[in-house]
Amino acid sequence: MNRENRELSINEITEKVIGCAIAVHTELGPGLLESAYQECLFHELQLEGLNVEKEKPLPLVYKDVKMECGYRVDLLVENKVIIVELKSVEALTNVHVAQVLTYLKLSNNKIGLLINFNSFRIKDGLRRLINKYYSPPISQRINSDSSVVK
Repeated sequence: MNRENRELSINEITEKVIGCAIAVHTELGPGLLESAYQECLFHELQLEGLNVEKEKPLPLVYKDVKMECGYRVDLLVENKVIIVELKSVEALTNVHVAQVLTYLKLSNNKIGLLINFNSFRIKDGLRRLINKYYSPPISQRINSDSSVVK
């Protein structure tokens, strides 16, 4: 939930994240290090009232044991709702997409945003990715009648 104590939909959160990324890109332009954009976007998201964590460790669970393999999510928005991976590269590649999809699968998050700040226009460096392996928590799958929600 955000600071207004109202649970935002995934689309509302995504819209806010993209809006904040546009604001940062408009202010700074392309050409800086990824870490500079990460700090500024983190700050901008907090100003929007979103719960956000940066450089969040992402363990790999193998045979019920958490393995620290060095995976770190750039930004985790609204307590595991959206993963944001930032880049400042000439062009996004399939490797960058695979990285976000891996993070989504390992974390069981539904949506990932891959944002390249080294684009002339931020919309040209933006990818919204969906985890096809996502499985909502039991609490979200069962409604008040104890039947499965479609």
